[in-house]
Amino acid sequence: MTVAQAVVEYLSKQYTVDRIGTEDYRARLIPGTFGIFGHGNVAGVGQALKQYQAADPAIMPYYQGRNEQAQAHQAVGYARHTRRRQTFAISTSIGPGSSNLLTGAALATTNRLPVLLLPSDTFATRAADPVLQQLEQPHAYDITVNDAFRPLSKFFDRVTRPEQLFSAFHHGLRVLTDPAETGAVTISLPQDVQAEAFEVPEEFLAEREWRIRRPDADDEDIRRAAEAIRAAKRPLIIAGGGVLYAYANDELARFVDLTGIPVGNTQAGVGVLPWDHRFSLGAIGSTGTTAANAIAAEADLVIGIGTRYEDFTTASRTAFQNPDVKFININVAAIDAYKHGTTLPIVADARKALVKLNQALGGYRVGADLEQLVAAEKQRWDATVDEAFGTRNTPLPAQNEIIGATSRAMDAQDVVVCAAGSLPGDLHKMWRVRDPFGYHVEYAYSCMGYEIPGGLGVKRAALAEAAAGGAEGKGRDVVVMVGDGSYLMMHTELVTAVAERIKLIVVLIQNHGFASIGSLSESLGSQRFGTQYRVLDEERHSFDDGETLPVDLATNAESLGVKVIRIEPGEKVIAELEQAIRDAKAAPERGGPILIHVESDPLLDAPSSESWWDVPVSQVSDLESTRQAYQTYTDHKSRQRKLLG
Repeated sequence: MTVAQAVVEYLSKQYTVDRIGTEDYRARLIPGTFGIFGHGNVAGVGQALKQYQAADPAIMPYYQGRNEQAQAHQAVGYARHTRRRQTFAISTSIGPGSSNLLTGAALATTNRLPVLLLPSDTFATRAADPVLQQLEQPHAYDITVNDAFRPLSKFFDRVTRPEQLFSAFHHGLRVLTDPAETGAVTISLPQDVQAEAFEVPEEFLAEREWRIRRPDADDEDIRRAAEAIRAAKRPLIIAGGGVLYAYANDELARFVDLTGIPVGNTQAGVGVLPWDHRFSLGAIGSTGTTAANAIAAEADLVIGIGTRYEDFTTASRTAFQNPDVKFININVAAIDAYKHGTTLPIVADARKALVKLNQALGGYRVGADLEQLVAAEKQRWDATVDEAFGTRNTPLPAQNEIIGATSRAMDAQDVVVCAAGSLPGDLHKMWRVRDPFGYHVEYAYSCMGYEIPGGLGVKRAALAEAAAGGAEGKGRDVVVMVGDGSYLMMHTELVTAVAERIKLIVVLIQNHGFASIGSLSESLGSQRFGTQYRVLDEERHSFDDGETLPVDLATNAESLGVKVIRIEPGEKVIAELEQAIRDAKAAPERGGPILIHVESDPLLDAPSSESWWDVPVSQVSDLESTRQAYQTYTDHKSRQRKLLG
């Protein structure tokens, strides 16, 4: 076999196995391969995929995609919806085909989500040297473009000899299926090696099962944690994505119902509890609810479960103002369990740790005063969101109103997808999630352009789930919410959805610029510089005050083969938007993507989280706006803490 043929057949025989409680799981680890072909892989992996397609298309299904970065985003979206049990492989050509994957690799690793990257590389033999698209460095001739993947990957290897294939893929898939280490796994395949024939041992091509490791909590760690919880007066749980990846949401609900400890969630942790659960405070931190942030400010014990404590989560280390605050960190990854200098790290699977804590805390419950405070703060925030959703600005609505309409039109099991701009923050604090799979916002890397390809990956996973009888046998509609800035970054995977007749619903919010950074720029004294889409004023060389660009993104989508519903500005815009989403949901499952175009007013902000995010302001400036912003910045900076606890 050739190396490429061995790779394809090997990947077709790899299975993920898992057990949650008494439920067993077994599925293909790599259900398909994406690829865009160039001279680096067309005769290698491309030939192998064609050969197996001719023999049996089920061996390794091939998917096109229109951009290598977007293919990685699709794989990540699929991986998150399958709770890191499955992902896709991606084959690229050399040079720009490979380097287009770099952003996707960083996103996957930052989010702790598995993706298998197979970028082609230049000749291992150097028989043709330098080849087209080869990077040459005079100080180190063995460096190639693919070396850029090393700091972005959780595992990297380069197969320069066929015999290296065995160890490269064995260790690569070990990392891919390890919940503590997973991320981008990159195995570089030189274009000549891909086509080289060698004797492949039968055991390499035999079926192999990769059991997801779910380590149990140490009994002494649990004892010490239970002791700290019993001594606390104002405990608070911060639930992250690790709760969902461990399928621990039911155990978390049991924990909070027994103890009364309230829960704030990170972006990745939305869905750990339904929004209306009595102890759910919603989002926490810079994009959090006032309820979660009010409780966090007084917390004397923070129980982090499956969170990496991003700066948004801690409000840049200003969220926790109790001088005696301590941290219990439960995480399968030691790097996260030890954060903030905690003396109570628990390196374990979230579900298994919660099972033991529930046993150890029998009879414990927080004081009635905390429960009353939680209820009051939750009621205050819910009323704030009701008002934001119910306000009717005309002729252009606020983004809050659009979020409310979208939420009302969707079913509980549907999934909202987003990634960058002002939308993620507004969704985090206001989205009323009702299903553990109902919220998918990529915020660890907050990558503009992730939304449509990531949403397509989620939809692929939802279709597979429905085919297997999941989600109560019903399909999940996937609704991507995206601003015009992110749409222009990477909308090309709409063509992929058209080609495969996949119903992906896209709500495109046109606000003629970058709303999020525009608002941030204004708060930092930079006056929304460079954040609006305007015609260049050549005399002042400014894009800030010219005419709005005559760009019609609805027509752009139509030109790609997408069905488009236009919502015109006016008094009925919200009602029409809500109906449009319902109509899109009622469309045939295999009818292709539907885009709903609506304009908004970018100057109408979401309710305040009463929190802060550390973005440095110029210490000296000729602009009065910047000088005022710096004074505000220093006031917030004085509240920042080291949080060693």
